Amino acid sequence: MKPRSGYTLPVFATAAAIAALRHLHQQEENKKVWVNLIEAAQTVEIEIEQVAQIGVNQALAITRSDPGDNLDITRNTPVWAIVESTVRSENLQSLSARIKTENEWLEENILIRGGEGVGKLSNELGKSAIYQYARRLLQENLQSLLQNDEQITVTIILPEGRKLAQRTSNEAFGVVEGLSLLGTTGISQPLSASEQLEVYQQALIEKAQQFETLVFCVGENGLQLAQQMGINPAQLLKTANWLGPMLVTAALQKVKGIVLFGYHGKLIKLAGGIFHTHHYLADGRLEILTAHLAQLGLPTSNLQQVFNCPTTEAALSYLRKLDQENHTHWVKAVYESIAAKIDQRSQEYIRKQAEQSVCVGSVLFERDRSIIVKSEKGINLLEKLLG
Repeated sequence: MKPRSGYTLPVFATAAAIAALRHLHQQEENKKVWVNLIEAAQTVEIEIEQVAQIGVNQALAITRSDPGDNLDITRNTPVWAIVESTVRSENLQSLSARIKTENEWLEENILIRGGEGVGKLSNELGKSAIYQYARRLLQENLQSLLQNDEQITVTIILPEGRKLAQRTSNEAFGVVEGLSLLGTTGISQPLSASEQLEVYQQALIEKAQQFETLVFCVGENGLQLAQQMGINPAQLLKTANWLGPMLVTAALQKVKGIVLFGYHGKLIKLAGGIFHTHHYLADGRLEILTAHLAQLGLPTSNLQQVFNCPTTEAALSYLRKLDQENHTHWVKAVYESIAAKIDQRSQEYIRKQAEQSVCVGSVLFERDRSIIVKSEKGINLLEKLLG
């Protein structure tokens, strides 16, 4: 059976905003609203769970995320939109004044705000992580519904956003305190399905015919950083969470060298023998980090602190602080240990699954895309790639 596609978070936020605005206009209510996705070029029905007036010229509507058959942490999470309507006699200067203090997004006569659970961009003075497609979707769907001289403020709330964000790498890439309204399309394709793996494998097979050494990037940040370093884009491959099958496919295609290029909070799983890195299937990141630190001799009280950190990024910050206060080198030591284990485990995995020998090196980077560690094999392979 073909995997079922769904919709991205911006679509549900827009649907809730449409329902809230229609309620303010006292229009006939329906359990569903139509949303023009713009990208793709189609209009879809989205179910509305609840809608109510909560103040003077203010209404709240709630819907729930449905990403289809993706392994997505936002599945069934509530998405709220509060819409406040005012007449344009206040003119757009009132919205402009508010945007200077609230630092949100102004789209013509629609002010878009991120409320509780919507992440903030740490590198843009706390501006809400509501990206261009989401803003365009809200603006184009709501603009045609506005009455004469009406201007509105739309506040998107993700009540479970802070909690869910702890299970993502958002903070590592500059989104804090919640989830982002991200995407370039309204359709949520099931990228975790086996069909997507086949697409990645086919791209690998084609590249393996041209190059003996390839660079595996788990996500977009790795791809961008690898290109910034000067690595030939033709030798880069996105793997998503399918590292195990991709390593085996590369070995069967007689690839001689592979550089694993990724965020430390993702690649660390390989050091524990976890070769499908989606959090739905396995985690163990803090356990792996703690085990390596124990082997290196970190005192028990510090090990407990690391183990109880909410994320690997928080654990890295703790270790950095520890190094600074005590003039130690735990970060360098533990990440060199982890990188070497990633290489070892990957090569063993390939030998076991494909009965082939491939040189695997690793490069781990952190939240600001600065590199934490390059394994010894990773350094050697990079010299060939950049030479």
